[in-house]
Amino acid sequence: MNNIRTVSDTKKAFYNSHTRPINSIYNRVVEELLVEMHLISVNANYSYNPFYALGIVTAFDRFMEGYSPEQDKISIFNALIQAQEEEPDKYRADAKGLEDLARQMSGKDMLSWICLSTDRDDAQHLQDNLRAISDHYKFKYNRLFAIGLFTLLEIADTELVKEEPQRTEAIKEISQALNLPEEKSLKDIEMYRSNLERIIQARSAMEDTLMAARKKREKRSLEKGNIPTSTSKTSNNSN
Repeated sequence: MNNIRTVSDTKKAFYNSHTRPINSIYNRVVEELLVEMHLISVNANYSYNPFYALGIVTAFDRFMEGYSPEQDKISIFNALIQAQEEEPDKYRADAKGLEDLARQMSGKDMLSWICLSTDRDDAQHLQDNLRAISDHYKFKYNRLFAIGLFTLLEIADTELVKEEPQRTEAIKEISQALNLPEEKSLKDIEMYRSNLERIIQARSAMEDTLMAARKKREKRSLEKGNIPTSTSKTSNNSN
């Protein structure tokens, strides 16, 4: 008997958990992330690791930036994770642990650590995850894992990943050290950065549209407010 969850099962679980409508500009982001996480989690070689969690948390927070109301954003994130039959708090806690680690290191040191060239006593358990991945132990590469690794470099040293040549070289080093598909990693990171830029532009356009609509409403309100005053003056003059 096949007990593997289907995409429909996962979507049903999500919408049973988060019942409020999702803002149209963000709906596609949520749907795509939900399906992507589903396909990763039902793979026979799927094994949770903190770097994957960081990728999910980072992608969600950046793509959903500015979502209102904030409480709904929390509900959507929790529903995404729960729909995969996992714990949202674990994802947040593991992501924060890696973020805190990255803030303690330079970009060069972080790159060396990810590539298994240097150790840290306070993060041995995390590096053990990377070493297992390098040895191909129960791991199937996915985009969200790559985003997690990229996020560590970005937090440690923004300049390291700002320019394409340095960014490409860093991703290549990581791919070779961890036995990841190099071309796929490069493509996934560039697509991630491109999509972020697009949604930032979409948010900006939406804000401009809302601002223009608000100004029109205010103008109409002022014009309507002037009509009674004008009528009143005309009436008084007639008397």
